[in-house]
Amino acid sequence: MADSPLPPKHTPWSDLDLNRWREYEEIKTDSLWMYDNRASGDGHKLDYHGNYIPQLATQLLTRYSKKDEIALDLFLGSGTTAIEAARLGRRCIGVELKPELVEYVRGKIKPELLDSRIQLLQGNSAAPETVRQINETLGCMQANAAHLLILHPPYADIIKFSDRPDDLSNAPTTEAFLDGFEVVARHGYGLLAPGRFAALIIGDKYANGELVPLGFWCMERMNRVGFKTKAIIVKNIEGNEKGKGKSANLWRYRALAGGYYIFKHEYVIVFFKPKP
Repeated sequence: MADSPLPPKHTPWSDLDLNRWREYEEIKTDSLWMYDNRASGDGHKLDYHGNYIPQLATQLLTRYSKKDEIALDLFLGSGTTAIEAARLGRRCIGVELKPELVEYVRGKIKPELLDSRIQLLQGNSAAPETVRQINETLGCMQANAAHLLILHPPYADIIKFSDRPDDLSNAPTTEAFLDGFEVVARHGYGLLAPGRFAALIIGDKYANGELVPLGFWCMERMNRVGFKTKAIIVKNIEGNEKGKGKSANLWRYRALAGGYYIFKHEYVIVFFKPKP
């Protein structure tokens, strides 16, 4: 008689069965993530300059949440986290500053999921009243805290997303941007369940001929509010270079002439909130 299969072995934060670890070939466990292009379909499309690629949401939600658990995205943007959470059987609370963008994302979500499994809130994630609204929403979803935190802030002033003064892309200085981001990170820390994970998706920038390491400075602010760093992942997507034509040659000339290197990567920095 063949041996009985082992009972499932799970971590407290994932549905992955560790006894079947060889079968999860689609789950990345190294710190260099290479993608040929941006995934599309299921509501995902390159319709908003600055949204992160769906493949990142797939990896993070699968690795660090269970079905029916709640992912909290405090910079919702065009809805990548919400769309992928719905597809993967997770729930989601997404907060977005721009009212018109909230309405746009609502149109991407199946009506039967809206205002129940997928909750989209308009507000400033740095504002105390938004935190109160999130806590009320968690209560309506029969939860005391979120199970996964996603943060994909503006990369300082690289892209201006609105004219609103409370938009982090309008911060007058890098220090002001970091201070504003730290407030949001602190709120996220308080809203996340102990022992659970947070992911920061961020890139660096150049200013006045100098590299501005936004990724590492934001990581330091995450640590400052209490998060512990688990991993620094470098993500590269070749599809970002497609369609540039001869402009790519111009950037190569500028790089050679200026002594710098052209960004082709972003960071996915994973943290955890310690248990008391």
